[in-house]
Amino acid sequence: MPQKVRKAVFPVAGLGTRFLPATKAIPKEMLPLADRPLIQHAVEEAKAAGIEMFCFVTSRGKSPLEDHFDYNYELNETLRKRGKNDLLKVVEDLQIESGNLSYVRQPQPLGLGHAVWCAREFICDEPFAVILPDEQVLGPKPCLAQMMDAYEQVGGNLLSVFEVPREQTNKYGILDIEKEDGRLVAVKGLVEKPDPADAPSNLSIQGRYILQPEIFDHLSRFETGAGGEIQLTDAMARLIGSQPFHGFKFEGRRFDCGDKLGFVLANVAYALERPDMADKVRTALRDMI
Repeated sequence: MPQKVRKAVFPVAGLGTRFLPATKAIPKEMLPLADRPLIQHAVEEAKAAGIEMFCFVTSRGKSPLEDHFDYNYELNETLRKRGKNDLLKVVEDLQIESGNLSYVRQPQPLGLGHAVWCAREFICDEPFAVILPDEQVLGPKPCLAQMMDAYEQVGGNLLSVFEVPREQTNKYGILDIEKEDGRLVAVKGLVEKPDPADAPSNLSIQGRYILQPEIFDHLSRFETGAGGEIQLTDAMARLIGSQPFHGFKFEGRRFDCGDKLGFVLANVAYALERPDMADKVRTALRDMI
C-alpha cells in the first residue's frame, strides 16, 4: 500500500499578467469562479481527496489569499447577530484548522519547479500533491480524488493528463508513452513544450500531480529548461525508471482559468451546474444570444 498523501502544495506566486488590469491589485487566484475564488475551488478539491495540510507558495501582494482562509471575527459576529446562519456557515467552512495551513515565499519567478522546491521543508520526506488553481476540472468526482484512487493502485508518481491538438504541444509538458491501460498510462519520458514535429504524443500534463519527495533531489540542482526556467517537468523526467510513473486520464471537462476565454467559459459551465443558478443563467444566455 503506497504511503498516504496528506499534504498539498499550491503554487500561487504568479503575477497574473494575462488578466491585467484586473490582477494589478488582486491575486488572480482570488478571481471568482461562480460564487467562490479559484483558490477556494482548489482547496476544496484537495480536502475532498483527503488532504490534511496545505502550503501556499506565495509572493509579494498575495495577502488576500491568507485573509480569505483566516478567521474574521467582525464578519462572523455581524452575520451571527443578524441571524444569517446560512452565510455564517459558508464563511466558517472556509477556515482551515490551525497549524494545517502554511505559507512560503517564492522571492523570484524562476519557474514552477522552483515554486515547488520552495515548499521542501513543508513536505519533508512524504509524498505530496501539487495543485495549480488556474486549471479547474468539472466532473462527476473531483480530479485529485480520482487520482488518489489510481495512486492507491500504482503508487509512485502520478500526473493528470489530457489530449491536446498536436499543433499545440509546444505549450505543454508532453508524455512519451510506454503503454496504456484504461485511464492509466505508463510513462517512459516527459518533454517540456516540444515542437509539434518532435512531440512523442499529444498527451499533456494537466495541473494536478502526486509526487514522491525524491523530486527535491533533482529540483535542488536549479537546472534551467524551457524558457530559461526551473521546470518541474524536467525534474520529474529524471525520476522515471527509478520509481513508478504514470499519467492518469481524468474524467471531466478541463478549463484553463488563466486564459480569459477559458475563465469566461468556466464561469458559465460552473454556474450551469449550480441548482440555484442554472435556470436563471440559461434564460439569461438565451436572451443575450
